[in-house]
Amino acid sequence: MKSIPSENRVDWLALHLVPGLGNMAFKKLLDCFSSPADVFRAKLADLAQVEGLRKQVMQGIVQRRFSQDPESVLRDLERHGARTMIFTDAEYPDPLREIHDPPMVLYIKGEAIPGKATFVAIVGSRNSTPYGVKTAENLAQGLARRGLGIVSGLARGIDSAAHWGCIEGRGFTIGVLGTGIDGVYPPSNKKLFDVMAEKGAVITEFPLKTPPEPKNFPIRNRLISGLSRGVIVVEATMKSGSLITASVALEQGREVFAVPGSVHSFKSQGCHFLIKQGAKLVENADDVLDELGLNYTYADKKDSYSEPPLPPMEENEKKFYDLIGDYPVHIDDIVREGNMEPGAASAVLMRMELKGIIRQLPGKLFVR
Repeated sequence: MKSIPSENRVDWLALHLVPGLGNMAFKKLLDCFSSPADVFRAKLADLAQVEGLRKQVMQGIVQRRFSQDPESVLRDLERHGARTMIFTDAEYPDPLREIHDPPMVLYIKGEAIPGKATFVAIVGSRNSTPYGVKTAENLAQGLARRGLGIVSGLARGIDSAAHWGCIEGRGFTIGVLGTGIDGVYPPSNKKLFDVMAEKGAVITEFPLKTPPEPKNFPIRNRLISGLSRGVIVVEATMKSGSLITASVALEQGREVFAVPGSVHSFKSQGCHFLIKQGAKLVENADDVLDELGLNYTYADKKDSYSEPPLPPMEENEKKFYDLIGDYPVHIDDIVREGNMEPGAASAVLMRMELKGIIRQLPGKLFVR
């Protein structure tokens, strides 16, 4: 049995760490008792009056059974440069208070989330195409330049592109984790995690040492949409978790947007499905701002992100540029369509790469 320190923040964390106690039950306890400290002072008979509270959870509260020691967790959080954010904190995001099951305790690393900022979520495939990555970056950068923040899940692919685009646009970006705040998943996003912890915020409702289990990600997705005025799906298959996020967004009263892709790409089938179901088709930041009724607010700011001008190109380079689109094209197709010898075509492609006009992908594929 562990004693409960009297300090309020520790009481909140302790109640959060009672095994089996969910957010809804936590909220009901707060409705019945004035504070977590009073919850711990309650007797079993008092707790039994709370509707839907399971006996095992009541016993855990009375017997002070925690999944982790609250005081140790606070020390570990400080060591990781993180902190807790409780439901009654002034910095707790107001949009999250509106959802059906808001987290009573959040773990956060980074800056305080701007209370008056408008956020939009950008989500999509982890195994994204160059087209998807480019589109997510451009949308995020365009929205950031117009004063909006970007929320995503810090995953590979579209999520990462959205976060980087927002950072490049000097906006505030929030990453919502499906792990503890002490973990970086995937590990390849360590640099992005560190940059966001410095210039934005990384949050999670999962305690320290929580691994990236599949069941965690649908849970975290409701926070991605809950923090946002709308959710943009950039690239998604019909089985993508992004469609779950879009569904939750509708339940929360958020707007849903989708970016169209190639009719030949199965990775855009989910987006096309959403558009058929009534999601707003978007191509740029202005489309999003118009739908949210915010374009007039930012009329005096720089317009949406636009591509920088292309460098001067020779005739063969222009011909190849027209052949190469936003989806990868194999060198054999370029040689055939361009009617040029393989060696000469490779030289042209190399010059275009050096100019930054195109880039080569594994497997001799080229994309703008």
